[in-house]
Parts: sequence; C-alpha cells; structure tokens
Amino acid sequence: MPAFDLPLTELERHRPDVGEPADFDAFWLSTLKEARQADPLVAVRPVETGLRLTRTWDVTFRGFAGDPVRAWFSKPAGAGGELLPAVVEFAGYGRGRGLPHERLTWVNAGYAHLLMDNRGQGDQYGCGGDTPDPHGTAPGGPGPAVRGLLAPEDYHYRRLITDAVRAIAAVRALPGVDPARTVAVGNSQGGGLALAVAGLVPDLAALLVTAPLLCGIRRALDLTDAGPYGEIAAYLSVHRGAEHAAHRTLSYVEGVSFARRAQAPAHFGVGLRDTVCPPSGAYAAFNRYAELTGADPEKEIHAYPFNGHEGGDAVQVRRQLRWLSAVLAAGGDDRRGPS
Repeated sequence: MPAFDLPLTELERHRPDVGEPADFDAFWLSTLKEARQADPLVAVRPVETGLRLTRTWDVTFRGFAGDPVRAWFSKPAGAGGELLPAVVEFAGYGRGRGLPHERLTWVNAGYAHLLMDNRGQGDQYGCGGDTPDPHGTAPGGPGPAVRGLLAPEDYHYRRLITDAVRAIAAVRALPGVDPARTVAVGNSQGGGLALAVAGLVPDLAALLVTAPLLCGIRRALDLTDAGPYGEIAAYLSVHRGAEHAAHRTLSYVEGVSFARRAQAPAHFGVGLRDTVCPPSGAYAAFNRYAELTGADPEKEIHAYPFNGHEGGDAVQVRRQLRWLSAVLAAGGDDRRGPS
C-alpha cells in the first residue's frame, strides 16, 4: 500500500482543530472523581511462570465504576528491595493481557512492568483476556469501537480510558515501585490509551506511543475503512442519521485533546503507510502536545516511510529503550533509570 495520507512535510506542520467539546475537562473530571472513590488494588497474587529471571503477580485493580480489572505485574527476579521505575503498558485493539510470559521487553530492561487487560476484549488475537465489561448493553455494534457509540456516558472508551488511568494508580501502590517514575506505553489502541493517560495524569515521568488509535478521528473516518475506524463507518452506514451523536461521543475520547493537556516527555513513532491509524492523527497529537499546560517537555517522533501499522517494529522499540533510559536518568535528583 503506497503512502495515502499527507506528505511528510505537511504532516510535520499538521495542527488541526479537532472540535473539542466545551465540557471536555468537566466530563473527565467527573468520570475520574467517581472512579477514585476506592483504593485501586483488590488482589495481588504471585504466579509461577517457569521464568527464573522474572517474578510475576496476577493483579486485580478497580477500574471504571469499581469494576475489577486484571493485569500482569512483573519485576526482575533480582530487584530485591530496590524501587524501580514502572512501565504501564496498554494492549492493542481486540487483544487481552494474554499469558504472563508474552511481553518481557520492559522487565528485561530492568523496569517493573504492568500490562493491563482490556475489558470486554481479548477475542480477536493473542491469548485472550480475563476482564469482562459488564456495561456493554448500550446501543452499538459488536466491536469495542462502536459499543455505546451514541452517548459519551455509555461509550466503551470512557470505561477503558478510566481503567487505564486507574492502572497508573494501581502500579504506584505495588511494592518495589517508585511512583515518581511511572511511564505509560502503548501501540495502536494501547497508544491511544497511553496518550489519554498522559492528558489525565499530570505527573507521569514519560510517555511512549506508536501508531496511536483515536487521534484525528474525524479525518481517519474519512480516510480509511480499516480496523476500528472501519467498524465505526460500517455502523454508521446502517444507522443513517447517527453521525452527529457518534461524532459528539468520539470528541470526548479524541487523542489530540488529551495530547494538548499532557506534559510528560514523549516519544512517538508512526508508519507513513499506516491505513489502520493514519499518520496524520499521530502528527496532530505530536504537534499539539502540551500546548495547554505551559510545559515544554522533551518530545520526538520517528517516521517510517515504507512501513504501515507495524511502524518501526523492533527498531522503534530499541529507540524507545534508549530514549526512556536517558530521560529517566536525567529526571530529578540522583535517581537513575535502568541502563
């Protein structure tokens, strides 16, 4: 598939108005205030994985409406009592947390690692999930992207983003974690969730996103029928006249709006031939990042002209590892991130 979005020179200047609702901040303030009423952790149970160099726990924390959300929490086996930076990772669309030995990059780099399960997902690929979504009865199609699409209060991503924010609170309450060095990481849907967290949690240490979903949503719906955006388009092709309600709902989960409110150092990656999450969305979030906070965080973006939704793949991960280590080592007092 050849490049189909804006040329790179235009992407680098792309700063669209995303039609932010006037009550965007009030909506999320109210949503998160309700979610924060109880302590985040419910249960922490050690798991035998057969891995000698990694220790893993099955964590349950309270997400949206106090619903139990599952996660895998892992640390290097030799960490002892040392307080480690924590990487909170969010999984892609349709995927659950899978099995605890599937994602070992961050723990092998010396970090504590929390991988959040996606409520009501896990059946499209990978090794499944363990978190149901008990609120999935509002009008909408079977895919997560259209569940509750006609009202922001009912939308699946209101619940999932709240879970993601609560995952940060949960990892900070776990033993052996330095709460001041908490990092949000994700690719695709996970990138969209990480970006939302950066806009809603003001004291993140860093943000790493690749090919983020939910960025530049209106433009993406005009450009592609692939992936989650295609599910939304298919729903609207049947429910003619529902566009206004759908666009209103989507405006409350727009990644560019979250990016404007973020202030953590940020590392982005994007494939310029990505038809699942068009690159103009990632650039819109990057170019408007932190503009409302008065912060001037370190940020960088890496474009891969001949790659699609896989972006830079392992090359991008290598860049993330090096960048994060440097950012944490440079940030505050004499604490250092893993080398």
